[in-house]
Amino acid sequence: MALNADGRAGIDVRLVKRLVKAQFPQWAELSVEPVSIDGHDNRTYRLGDAMTVRLPTASAYAPAVDKEDRWLPILAPHLPVGVPEPVGKGVPGEGYGFNWSIRRWLEGQTSQPDRIDDLTSFARQVAEFIRALQLCDATDGPIAGAHSFWRGAPPEYYDDETRRALIALEGHVDTRAATAVWEAATESVWDGPPTWFHGDIASGNLLVEDGRLSAVIDFGTSGVGDPACDLVIAWTTFEGASREAFRRTVDQDEGTWARARGWALWKAMIVLAVVIDIDEDRAASCRRVIEEILADAR
Repeated sequence: MALNADGRAGIDVRLVKRLVKAQFPQWAELSVEPVSIDGHDNRTYRLGDAMTVRLPTASAYAPAVDKEDRWLPILAPHLPVGVPEPVGKGVPGEGYGFNWSIRRWLEGQTSQPDRIDDLTSFARQVAEFIRALQLCDATDGPIAGAHSFWRGAPPEYYDDETRRALIALEGHVDTRAATAVWEAATESVWDGPPTWFHGDIASGNLLVEDGRLSAVIDFGTSGVGDPACDLVIAWTTFEGASREAFRRTVDQDEGTWARARGWALWKAMIVLAVVIDIDEDRAASCRRVIEEILADAR
């Protein structure tokens, strides 16, 4: 998540105000302000005190609007914490080319370490959310594919990209061990029933209040398929006791963990290959994740 720079992707306060006025005139007098922390796939603005406006930044992210608007109200009653509640769906207009949405405002802050009272307890709460999501009825749900950026599909979809990263990172990470982890991931096959997954369980999409998980946002990469991708947070956020608590509570089989290591390794390596010479902090973070995955596999 990055700081919200008004005007990114051609979307700014003026555009949002025009869209709201034209399509939801009952809310035309409400204030519109960028949220302080924004994602890459969508721009988010606060509308008055009780709502947000969410607009895809490119065509690849636009299918998420219809998906979330259809499925979030169905999933919400079965989940232990809040999720976005759609209250209006906008259509292209005012020079903007995609469907967009208005949702209820969710209280809470993104789950930075200093906002979490007990990381081990928080790990259990995240795992309980994932388990509850997996238990939701997947009938007619959106099968993993391009709309989920292949989260929920076999990690082998990113095999070429991963192999290129392994070559680029020779001498920077233990590529022999990383290759073994990747091959274990691609050799493992999800043989369970189609299961709901979120697709991006990460600190920026987990909100906390009073040190506890209060809501999960951004279901843009959600779908029905293999839930292994939702375990990546085990290495990106948790360690030691918190990782073990997450592992016990989420209760997945070894094949799912093998594929999860593959998902986490793929992302860390492709990012490291890009930033290794230009962003020391991000490179260090990626290296840490890779080392944790390799140690876990051992």
